[in-house]
Amino acid sequence: MANPAQTGSYARTQRSREPTEIIVGCSDCGGTDTIRDPVRGEVICTNCGLVLDSHMMDHGPEWRAFTSEERDKRARTGGPIDYTRHDKGLSTTIDWRDRDANGRKLAPGLRAQIYRLRKWQIRTRVHSSIDRNLARAMSELDRITSQLSAPRPVKEASAILYRRTVERHLIRGRSIEAMIAACIYAGCRLRQVPRTLDEIAHHSRINRKELGRCYRLLLRKLDMRVPISQPTDFVPRFAQALSLSSRVQRRAISILGLAKKRGITAGKDPTGLAASTLYIASIQEGERRTQREIAAVARVTEVTVRNRYKEMVRVLGLEVEI
Repeated sequence: MANPAQTGSYARTQRSREPTEIIVGCSDCGGTDTIRDPVRGEVICTNCGLVLDSHMMDHGPEWRAFTSEERDKRARTGGPIDYTRHDKGLSTTIDWRDRDANGRKLAPGLRAQIYRLRKWQIRTRVHSSIDRNLARAMSELDRITSQLSAPRPVKEASAILYRRTVERHLIRGRSIEAMIAACIYAGCRLRQVPRTLDEIAHHSRINRKELGRCYRLLLRKLDMRVPISQPTDFVPRFAQALSLSSRVQRRAISILGLAKKRGITAGKDPTGLAASTLYIASIQEGERRTQREIAAVARVTEVTVRNRYKEMVRVLGLEVEI
């Protein structure tokens, strides 16, 4: 077999935790489609079968596992870093059940010793003002995200943003609840999860004005580029709360597309636009909902729904039977 460096032109990336080779092209046929054989440790051209690289190093474990339980039992490493915990999940905990590894109760003398160890373990986990700040903020983060039913990516993004605010000393002179609520709203915007400022203000017990002030501070000091909320992001959630079918959702999204082409969505509140299009679509599809019901779900006023509805019907020429 010829030397791989002579038979195939390839470029090696800078070696990191998992070194990889990027095949530029096969010297025999010029093809770029390759396949990796982890058993033989070779990179093979799929067009002509030429071996482009061999003796590749396997960076996986030396053991094999066929079930998830067996894999967890044989693994010798801990879990990944968890930014939603104040210590990133790297510290250990001593259980409160006072039982050994076999489930038997501890002796009274050993139980008193474990109690003292547990008390000092808790003290060492939260030993500085920053740790106490993060511990309180992460518990508040768990509470608000659970009430908002926010997914895990939003929770992680919010935790990372709050850690950046602590590093930049932006938390000084401001309440932890207001800053963590602003980070949650920014995390929802970054992950494109539709949550309004009023919803987060309601669950965080912070008034909307203070929440908006902290959010603008994050945008200014952290130099964030947040995508603009689209009305189509709110349509599925509002429709589900109103028990509307998928036909109504598709009709509402199509109406929003027409309104965007005509330029009547610029500068308008996306929740009000989503609410008004759902009102129009529900009437057209025979699943009528009142303006009061839609306004309550969207957290806007009936006047907003009525104004957006009249504007769309007038500009787009929609036929709606009231």
